[in-house]
Amino acid sequence: MNEAPRQVFDFVWPYPDTSRAPYRVYTDPGIYAREQERIFRGPTWNFVGLECEIPNPGDFKTTWVGDAPIILVRDAAGEINAMVNRCAHKGSLVCFKPRGNVKELTCVYHNWVYDLAGNLTGVAFRRGVGGKGGLTEDFDQKRHGLERLRVERFRGMVFGTFSDATPPFRDYIGAELVASIERVFIKPLRVLGYHSQILPNNWKLYAENNKDSYHASLLHVFHNTFGVVRPNMGGGIKLSDNGWHHLSYTQRESLGDEAIGKEKVRSLQDQYKLNDSTMMEHRLELGDFVTNSIQTVFPTLVVQQILNALAVRQLVPRGVDRSELIWTVLGFEDDDAAMTELRLKVNNLVGPAGLISMEDGCVGGWVQRAAGADPDAMTIMPMGGSKIEPSQGSRVTEAAVRGFWKGWRECMGV
Repeated sequence: MNEAPRQVFDFVWPYPDTSRAPYRVYTDPGIYAREQERIFRGPTWNFVGLECEIPNPGDFKTTWVGDAPIILVRDAAGEINAMVNRCAHKGSLVCFKPRGNVKELTCVYHNWVYDLAGNLTGVAFRRGVGGKGGLTEDFDQKRHGLERLRVERFRGMVFGTFSDATPPFRDYIGAELVASIERVFIKPLRVLGYHSQILPNNWKLYAENNKDSYHASLLHVFHNTFGVVRPNMGGGIKLSDNGWHHLSYTQRESLGDEAIGKEKVRSLQDQYKLNDSTMMEHRLELGDFVTNSIQTVFPTLVVQQILNALAVRQLVPRGVDRSELIWTVLGFEDDDAAMTELRLKVNNLVGPAGLISMEDGCVGGWVQRAAGADPDAMTIMPMGGSKIEPSQGSRVTEAAVRGFWKGWRECMGV
């Protein structure tokens, strides 16, 4: 009997640098499958949740790392564990609810039971019935727990990795970008709510979108019109030493109107006004004048500060041409009612129908639809040259996008 043919990965990056990328990277199922192995199960830290989402022993939430379903749970000792949500017996999901509290984890299919560290503690009918059937004496229960991930916590966030080669999280993103997260998450966090949306595009198109710093003042009418992000504002781009991770920020420090140039900027629409201008109030709680801070952690996390709207965005691949974006809206534990109201009001800027973010939910799908016309054609990333380097005072660069592709190539081995 002939074996079924196995998929062969034959992709070769066709360019000398990352200032171009073939459309095939968004459309090829073989590339998508390789990403699950080399990126999501490779030497990367993946956001899996927040400490404040599981504050008590037995609290759990279900989440994802690439295609792998994950259980994040706090055990009786207060430790946080992350395991693949897959029973060691027949592979059924162990947890079905998005969150809850349990004393142990039980698979409903055959009642295999695990403790909160993922160890197998019980098997129904282990000794059979009436002395017949059951497991053999050599069955080693210790070898059949849930698959575990390494876990690290940083500023209230929890990250997981499948790989022993992944460096400590602080080393993974570097000291400068560590400081940038510490600038935003200055106090214990509190979840204010969630958004979720399905994007009709490959996950990498949204990952690129967040690293593309200069589209914000072109695509987003609200950003430019109401002064959250304009090309003549101060700010810049920071990059990790390896280029994988980035920070784009804008602050109220004008470079002068001449910095915009004479081009007509479609997104600047002076006729638009706000009936309720309080949503644009900016309390300077972080000690600076930064209006917009978008920080990425390769491969799929975004840490967001837009005025006083704080959030983490988790990007989950859902196939070669679909992805899910999960927004967790945040405040601080000690926020008073007025600050919570302001954060929720400003949060109308983002999310699936956000006054800013709704455009980002469309453009990836438009690229995905057009990419199928010729997978060997290319997207180009020429803004700011071809290097992967930080930029102070200007965000008109695609250096961070080129840095994303550098990380992608290094993980994928292409």
